[in-house]
Order: sequence, then structure tokens, then C-alpha cells
Amino acid sequence: MDPVAIQIGGFTIAWYGILITAGILIGAVIATRLARARGLNVDLLSDMMFWEVVWGVVGARIVFILTSPQNFQNASLLDYLNIRQGGISIHGGLIGGILVLLYYARRYRVNLYRYAELMIPGVALGIIGGRIGNIMNGSDTVGRVTGWPIGYVWPGSARSFHDTMCNPNAQENLAQYCQNGVVTAPVHFTQLYGVFIGVALLIASYFWLRSYRPGWAFWQFWLWYSLLRAGLEETFRLNPLAWNVYLEEGLDAPGIGLFTSTHLASVPIILVAIYMLYRISRQPAVPHTPEPVRDHKTHAKRV
Repeated sequence: MDPVAIQIGGFTIAWYGILITAGILIGAVIATRLARARGLNVDLLSDMMFWEVVWGVVGARIVFILTSPQNFQNASLLDYLNIRQGGISIHGGLIGGILVLLYYARRYRVNLYRYAELMIPGVALGIIGGRIGNIMNGSDTVGRVTGWPIGYVWPGSARSFHDTMCNPNAQENLAQYCQNGVVTAPVHFTQLYGVFIGVALLIASYFWLRSYRPGWAFWQFWLWYSLLRAGLEETFRLNPLAWNVYLEEGLDAPGIGLFTSTHLASVPIILVAIYMLYRISRQPAVPHTPEPVRDHKTHAKRV
């Protein structure tokens, strides 16, 4: 497992960046096809997606920095900006993306949800690509030591994982389980759990997008992402606990920890999503009808 996909001299490109980019590009193709099928403004959608990616990355990085201060002790400005090795928060990306959607919906007077929900498959693909990139990085989103049969023993070739986890000076480490610089204890394979979450959301999005209630697919996605991320992935990750309510870790324990900052951030999203889905369920279904063709640069209808 090597985080570097391409190396030319001193220049490297990580698997993490390649896989997330691939997910975004495939998602953009899917969103464009859906927009055409529903009679939406494809040019406007393209602009939205571009700026969503830009501000989504900015928001994702900012929130990661704020929620992971242990990774930035004595960091330089370049360390804050460097995302090639990972280090982004999906919740921060959500905030950045929604702000872009709100801007476009207000400026061009379009239904926010009709465009936002088309990007759900792309977000799911980005999650899958990002978590596979985490596997290649090794030291990203590591799981807690567990005695459960599903525990995964990282191979000795995964040097990034072992070098980080066997460093007793690292904020989060497994040094007590290391022998000759190698972690010998089984851990939750939380990166793979994240891949499963992305696949589940991608499949579910196909059914959610069949709804004729604008916003249904959007809020279903964020409800289930937050539930699955908090319950299936974050519960078993080796993350600092904001509230040390429950922690079991070791060769004779399940490897569970509550509550991390991601757990806490998921709670308001889950509550808002449930409320919005309740409101949307009480609204009548609206068939997909083509929008008037407008030049969104000038706000004028084309004739």
C-alpha cells in the first residue's frame, strides 16, 4: 500500500487525489445526463458543480483543521494548504457546497433541490474514492484495536501506517501494540467501512432520485450518510473523544469509542434532515417538467 500513485523526480501525485477527482468527474457526467433528462439548465449546473468543488474543498479543509488541531501542531502555512495526502472533512464540504447552491438558487431563481439532488451520486463516488485513497495512505482514518473476528492486521509493507502508529509521540498511536516497528494487533478496517458506506449510498441514491418530491433525495442522502458515518465508521475510528462516555479498546475488547467531534457534528445534521424529510413528505409530488431555457449569465430567456 503506497500513497504515491505517480512520481516524477520530486513531484508526486497521491492516489487519494486521483481517486477523489475520478469520483467527481464520473459524478459530473451522471449529473449532466440527469439534468438533460429532466429539462434543467445544463450550463447552469456545470457552473454550480465547478464552484461547489472549489468551495467544497475549501470548506472541507477548514473544518478538518478546526476539528483536528492535533495534526497541525507547529505547522507551517504550506501544511495547512496541502491536501494531497488527505485531510478533509465531508461535513465541511457539505457546508461549502450548500452555500454555493444557496447563492445560485437565489441569484438565478431556480429550485435549489432540483439541481442539488443530481450531484448525490457524485458525492457518493467521491466518498468511495476518498476512502480507497485512505487505504493507500495507510495512516488515514485508522481504526481502534479490536478483539472481534473482523479485526484487520495491516501488512508489514504498509509502512505509512506502521511508521505513524508506532510513533509514541503521535497524537493518536498504537505504539503499545508494536513490535520491531510493526503494529501486530488487529484493528477495525474503518477505511473499508467507509467504502461500504459510499457504495450503499450510491445504490440508494438510484431509488431516492426516483421521487417526485424535490429535496427528498437530498435530505435522505445526508440523513443516511450522517447515520452510517457516525454509527458504522466513526464509532470504531482511532479519533480523540470529545466526551469520553464509552471507550473499549484492546485485544479483548470490541474497539468502540464515543463521542468524537464527528459524532457531535452529525447530530444536528441528522435532526435537520429528519425534520426536512417530514416536511417534504407532506408536500404533493411534482413531476419533472422542463425549466424555461435561460441564459444564466444575463438572467434573460433565450428566444
